[in-house]
Amino acid sequence: MSEPSYTQLDRSFFDRPTLTVALEMLGKMLVRMENGQPAGGIIVETEAYIGEEDDACHARAGRTPRTDIMYGPPGHAYVYFTYGMHWLFNVVTEEKGMPAAVLVRAIRPTLGLETIRTRRSSRPENTWADGPAKLCQALAIDGRQNGMDICSPAAQVFLAEGLKRKEFSVTNGPRVGLNKVSEPWKSIPWRFQLNFRRVDMPAN
Repeated sequence: MSEPSYTQLDRSFFDRPTLTVALEMLGKMLVRMENGQPAGGIIVETEAYIGEEDDACHARAGRTPRTDIMYGPPGHAYVYFTYGMHWLFNVVTEEKGMPAAVLVRAIRPTLGLETIRTRRSSRPENTWADGPAKLCQALAIDGRQNGMDICSPAAQVFLAEGLKRKEFSVTNGPRVGLNKVSEPWKSIPWRFQLNFRRVDMPAN
């Protein structure tokens, strides 16, 4: 059986305003390749973080060893460790020198379900990847992917074309978990969620 093929998103997709990218990432596929086998699913929730003035963005502290990737070219992975236990996966956006990224908050798994089931076996299937830390665990994404060029043909993690825009609607609201963030950044509606219009989903 031949390996499945995906229409990988190129750098021009990410080299745009962050809010546009965060919105248009909904419905795309997040794909993790391991030993030639894919795991992943449909991106159903994203959050945008934009610039040093955004009090919720890591770049508020300026350019540091941790945030250096955010200042680099678009289309690279920004994967960071938080709360001493979780990895979170982001994609760098906008032109080089502008620190901005989109956090992938949740996916609907459709690829490599047996692999994901093994990693998330103690949880109900509908919660396998419904949070940013959960999806990193489900897809074995960690600090080794930090800085990865997700637009490279050899990328272990990349985004690919997925659903048609007509197949879902979008809602937006405040970003999650920003209790210590000042206004207006705490309440700004930069979180985007996909709502399916149809019952049938792409098969694994």
